[in-house]
This record gives sequence, structure tokens and C-alpha cells, in this order.
Amino acid sequence: MTEEISERFEEFDLWATQDAVKAMYEGQLAALAAIEPALDDITNAADAAANALSNNGRLVYIGAGTSGRLAVQDGVELRPTFGWPMERLKFCVAGGMDALMVSAEGAEDDEKDGSNQIEKANVGAGDVVIAVAASGRTPFTHSALKRAKQLGATTISIANNPDTPLLLDAHYPILAQTGSELVAGSTRMKAGTSQKVILNILSTAIMRKIGRVYKGYMVDMIISNAKLESRAIDMICSIANCKSQQAKDALTMSDRHIKTAILICMGKTLTESQDILMRSNQSLRKALTLLNR
Repeated sequence: MTEEISERFEEFDLWATQDAVKAMYEGQLAALAAIEPALDDITNAADAAANALSNNGRLVYIGAGTSGRLAVQDGVELRPTFGWPMERLKFCVAGGMDALMVSAEGAEDDEKDGSNQIEKANVGAGDVVIAVAASGRTPFTHSALKRAKQLGATTISIANNPDTPLLLDAHYPILAQTGSELVAGSTRMKAGTSQKVILNILSTAIMRKIGRVYKGYMVDMIISNAKLESRAIDMICSIANCKSQQAKDALTMSDRHIKTAILICMGKTLTESQDILMRSNQSLRKALTLLNR
């Protein structure tokens, strides 16, 4: 369906720019609406992924072309936002990582490379694979997903066409049926928008489930600049009900680890704070429950 030509847009290249822009905007709204029927599937995938990742499993993103770039973008944002370790993140992209900068569209047909990248990454039980393809049948992506499933990984797929191999072969398929594009086949439009939103929702839901969000705060974020340091201090002050200087001192003492700094500001030593977090499986909510006993 993503390859079909819509009768409405047969003269699209002749439209006034304002009309074309309005139609593209309406297309983006339609892309968002197409996600709503998939919310239960996203929920189930997020819960399954969070459970699978509890034993130090990795998140593995798979894709080609636009879908691959969107998948990588979602993955690379997990470390600064949620403190997700880089060693627990893997990307399998058609044409290799160079294809993120220079288009390598022919690489999407290489089934062998798909399965080979999965094997080279030593994907297996405990890992969670997220495969994205608008068509739902991209050979590289489908082959990689199938091999990951054979090796015991939990598999999630995101596609924009129903009853396609990528959806049929995943443990947790997610369909956003966005239909034909304004520019036929240009899935960087509606299909790409839906994929971006689904990826954002899915990964955030996973991180929330495994304790990397507390009361809407990014309590595991990496403090890499002055803006984020200021945000961390405000966060610590709000949660621990302390002054800014106390929060700054605690951040220094904890090597800029926000959760540890919060416990320090609540009266615990560095060692005690680290021990409580370890016993709480790094969940701040659980740690605060232990603290109040």
C-alpha cells in the first residue's frame, strides 16, 4: 500500500505550494492517527522487552534506508536520555553504518548480510531485536529478524503494510497502516513519521518499565553539558527537597550519578546510597521505599 499512487495526488507537482504544504501536513496528521490502533501491540512489545532485558540483555535495532536511519536515531538517544549503556546497544544497518550518511539503497536486498550481521553481533536469548521496514518485506531486515528469532532473541517488528513477512515472523508485530504516500513510495513521509513516533513511544515505555524514569524525571540521564547539569541539580532538589549547593556537592561525590546523589541528599553516605540502589536493581522508586522503611 505504501507504493500505491493516490488519485488525489496525480497532479501534485502542479499544485500551488501552499496547497501542497497543507496536504503534506494533513498527511502527517494521518500518520499519527494510524498509530492509535497499534497502541495495545506497542504496550505488549514494551512489557515483553522490559522483561527480556532484565538480565543484561541488549537492544538491537535493524533497518535499511529511511527505516534504518530512524532506528539508529532512536537507539543513540537512549544513552544521553536514560543512561542506557552503549555495550547493551547494537545496530544492524543495511550497507553498514556508512549508509546513515550516504544512501546505499541496494544493500536492502542483501538477505545474507542481514543474517550475517546478526550472527556477528552474537545476538541470542536475552536480547531484544527491533526491526523496522515500511514495506514489511525488506530482504535484509526480514532475514536479520528471522535469524535473531532463531537464536532466541525477543523480536519486535514495525511496518506499514499488513500481513507482510516482517509482521508475520516477529514475536511482537506493530502495524501502522499509513497507506499510500503523497509522493508514491516515498516512505520518508507518512510511513517514516509513524515509525519515528512508534520507536519513541516504544523505547520510552521500555525505559520507564525498567526504572529509568521517576515521576517524569530522567533520573538516569548522562550529564554531559552545563544545561544538563543545571537540570540534574533542579531534579535532585525537587526529589530530595534540598538546596542547590547540597545537590551540587552530592553530584560531585557521586561522580555525577543522579540517583546516588539524591540518596546522599536524603542523608545516606556514598556507600550506603550505592548499596541501596544495588539492592533496588537501580530503581529509584524501590530505593526510596527501602529508605523509608
